[in-house]
Amino acid sequence: MAESPRPVLAIVGSPSLLGREVRELLEEKPLPASVKLIGAEDEAEDTVTLTQHGGEPVVMTSLDAENLAGARIVILAGSATSTRRAAEILERSGSQATLIDLTACFEDSPRARLRAPMVEPPELEVPGDAIHVVAHPAAIALALLLTQLARRHAIRRSVVHVFEPASERGRAGVEELEQQTVSLLTFKGVPRRVFDEQLGFNILVRYGSQAPEALESFERRIERHLASLLAAHNGPALPSLRLIQAPVFHGHSFSVWAELEEAPEPAELERTLARAEIEVRSAGMEAPTAVGFAGQSGIAVGAIEVDRNNSCAVWFWMVADNLRIAAENALAVAAQLLEAGKSAWHDGS
Repeated sequence: MAESPRPVLAIVGSPSLLGREVRELLEEKPLPASVKLIGAEDEAEDTVTLTQHGGEPVVMTSLDAENLAGARIVILAGSATSTRRAAEILERSGSQATLIDLTACFEDSPRARLRAPMVEPPELEVPGDAIHVVAHPAAIALALLLTQLARRHAIRRSVVHVFEPASERGRAGVEELEQQTVSLLTFKGVPRRVFDEQLGFNILVRYGSQAPEALESFERRIERHLASLLAAHNGPALPSLRLIQAPVFHGHSFSVWAELEEAPEPAELERTLARAEIEVRSAGMEAPTAVGFAGQSGIAVGAIEVDRNNSCAVWFWMVADNLRIAAENALAVAAQLLEAGKSAWHDGS
């Protein structure tokens, strides 16, 4: 008997930073699917690009109905434009493909379900026609820390400062920070298309008024996603949170203050936090950095110290690779869908 063809997993926006991260992770941990790479929406419809995947040359195709045809799972990792265009093409063609949205474009859709397998309860059920919107990586990282801490320590209240990297604004954000840095060193004017402010050698709590999207909108997205992830565990209350744009290219950093019901011991907190997805840097070890943790899974927590002015409160320093966390959770959703769809797809339905 001929072996059934493997289901097709299409990555829309595969040249983007997130798309490349998904591809690299797939090379490290392949899924039982045929991967199709679909490029940017601003290319001509007959444009193809030669790239590499799994050590082999592959063609990156343009975003159109022909190239999306037959896909069982579509990971949306490009711009808002390519995400909406892909969804429109699939709807017009009557496709039954399941969408995994890394762009949060479909967050407000009635079919949207927020996903973060790294922190989801095992009993979570998702409708078969859901659009799987992957939670903001900062929300996933914070949910991982707070739900694990709450397993043994009741949290009265908490405050978080999230230091956002330029890569959360995509390739355009990274390039603008790079151009600003070079321009400032050579005493030239700085480009402001993404941030509408000087980010190089600076820290921003708000973007300029002409920025495409306000920093506050991303702050609110993190809060919404974190609230949903914590509620799924009946976990601690939502922390007070502020998002700060840092002049770094990749990786989130977090300063977390949590007041507990009882005075904590740092060594006990380290034992509480220890799990597969959390690297704990104990006292005497160097605190984690976003640069040092780049390309690694989960989160790293260190510099755990009791607040000198409140014996029941504790400070945590945490870092996470934003692109890796998002890609890992997207592929975890894809793996669940592939496992759940085995029998139906093999039957040809």
